[in-house]
Amino acid sequence: MARYLLTRLGQALVIVILVTLITFVILHFLPGGAARAILGKEATLEQIAAFNHDMGYDRPLWEQYALYLQRLVRGDLGYSFQLNQSVAEAITQRLPKTMVLSLASTALAVVIAIPLGVVQAVRRNKWPDYTINALSLLAYATPIFFLGLMMIILFAQVWPVLPPEAPQGFTLGEVLADPAGLVLPTVTLAVLTVAVYSRYVRSSMVDNLNENYVRTARSKGLSEGRVIVGHTLRNGLFPVITLLGMYLPALFSGALVVERLFNYPGMGLLFWQSALKRDYPILLGVTLLISVATVLGALVADVLYAAVDPRVRLKASRS
Repeated sequence: MARYLLTRLGQALVIVILVTLITFVILHFLPGGAARAILGKEATLEQIAAFNHDMGYDRPLWEQYALYLQRLVRGDLGYSFQLNQSVAEAITQRLPKTMVLSLASTALAVVIAIPLGVVQAVRRNKWPDYTINALSLLAYATPIFFLGLMMIILFAQVWPVLPPEAPQGFTLGEVLADPAGLVLPTVTLAVLTVAVYSRYVRSSMVDNLNENYVRTARSKGLSEGRVIVGHTLRNGLFPVITLLGMYLPALFSGALVVERLFNYPGMGLLFWQSALKRDYPILLGVTLLISVATVLGALVADVLYAAVDPRVRLKASRS
């Protein structure tokens, strides 16, 4: 197991470095450049050249990237001239707000998706299964920005029971002080997750319902509810738990759209605004954070799966 973990950690490190390299190259080939975005349209060519020289943007790309990695090793994510603060400070201020939104939407999605998946598995190939499957496909195919707009129109205009804008505030406490404002963003972000998780729960439950231990439990006279909840569901949730770690990229991409739509002051809105302003340090910092979180999530998922599946442990011990 130790060798397996070391191998996965090495792979994770390589992936993170590749992500930062690809992002660094793509951002520096975008038209316009950071100098024009910071100095404005009225800046002269001499002013732009002086800014690029001071910031090192006139150096070869490989040298810029090497200097960027050196700063990362020291814990320096860079400085945002657009926000007039360090990248680490900007991320620290907004990350807790995005985590609250993501965790709330994930918890809501899991609470809804597990019963739906169980119903589909128990009543498979019958009308409840077909109905839930059709609704899941519809939710999965609906663009998240369209769903959010429909939420605003229905529950903030047609039936004005919820505010159309997410909570505004500099601190996390100020955001949490307005729980009603979190309802629409949380539900919007949770719908897609429900559609994905319910299908995984159904598939896992169907596989486990055909196992020998289920037939043995039924032959002992256990009630169907005890067989489903006490045996099948417990084993069927292991693949779903590992899915949580690998679902981070999709969750952040959804949060980016939802935060922009509801004007929620989190990481997604920060990334959106930075992209419009060509704020390279912020874009690189957020991308690095998301890539590290994604790799760590996948690593945790692998470890959890290896811990519960003896076949994975056996394979890891032989490698």
